[in-house]
Amino acid sequence: MSSSQPSSAQPDPTAGPPAGGDDATPAALTARAPHVPADRLVAEMVPPPRFQGARFDTYLPDPKQPSQSEAVQVLSDFADGIGTPAGGGKRRWFARKPAAPTGPRGVYLDGGYGVGKTHLLASLWHATPAPAERKAFGTFVELTNLVGALGFQQTVRTLGEHRLLCIDEFELDDPGDTVLVSTLLGKLVDAGVALAATSNTLPGKLGEGRFAAADFLREIQGLSAQFRPLRIDGEDYRHRGLPEAPAPYDDETVTRTAYRTPGASLDDFPSLLEHLSTVHPSRYGAMCDGIEAVCLTDVQAVPDQSTALRLVVLADRLYDREVPVLTSGKAFDELFSEEMLRGGYRKKYFRAISRLTALARDAKALVAESSR
Repeated sequence: MSSSQPSSAQPDPTAGPPAGGDDATPAALTARAPHVPADRLVAEMVPPPRFQGARFDTYLPDPKQPSQSEAVQVLSDFADGIGTPAGGGKRRWFARKPAAPTGPRGVYLDGGYGVGKTHLLASLWHATPAPAERKAFGTFVELTNLVGALGFQQTVRTLGEHRLLCIDEFELDDPGDTVLVSTLLGKLVDAGVALAATSNTLPGKLGEGRFAAADFLREIQGLSAQFRPLRIDGEDYRHRGLPEAPAPYDDETVTRTAYRTPGASLDDFPSLLEHLSTVHPSRYGAMCDGIEAVCLTDVQAVPDQSTALRLVVLADRLYDREVPVLTSGKAFDELFSEEMLRGGYRKKYFRAISRLTALARDAKALVAESSR
């Protein structure tokens, strides 16, 4: 079967919902293959919708983890030290030029998944006293996509005018991309750009499900002196005091909910995985534009690592946009094989499970609403 053709198992929108009625036909992610121009990639380098309201005072530190409260204070001071961009606002004639900042120009948030690193990174972006167009926030994948779209030198010129660059989930499992981005960051530091980053794990680094700061600093080589490691301890907040993820529903419930939820999509899971292989991961966010809920039938274990990594990117984009996910078939903790969960991408897979579980909880209200 050609990868451009939908699977025969794909839900048939023309069949209508099981209960009938005047419900709207849901969208299909498998019918979407958006083109994303380079200027949109730059303009969208802001905290994702889930974190638009993230601030230091909305971060809720775990009282059992003093490092979390310490992180808030350190990052708040770091934001204050960045200052405002040259020409970014009115200057008094006799105002003194701000002194060049001393000490590291970057901070690395070192902690496991679910301890709030992205919330803190977004809070830093919001707290930094500079116009939005002089601050950039994106994942490592989004940054490498930007280099691919603009070229290295143009990316340096574009981001070199910024005061702050925040990189979430720095990808250290691809040596080539690591060297590329490390070189880019060196150019940006020379231009006076402040840096903040979180990272994923390296192959073989199983440990606590977190990436050791010493390894991060070694991988970025010449930039290590520019980063202050900031460890954030704690358990995954998405599981803190919350119930287990709801069990998957049956196909009829998923289909009925899709038809009765405005803005919902409805896809067969194997067909969606196949479609993801035909769309560049940089476009997964655009593929979800306008989608208010994702409904998937026949969820199965992913067949291989390439497919699994694409699913991780989609899970991140859905989580960023707070899109509930309703499924039938296997539970999310059965998506990845034991071999995958023991391998070098272990942290990515556990993050995807954690985020999809949170979105599955959000979908429970949609089922209740559609049953009325």
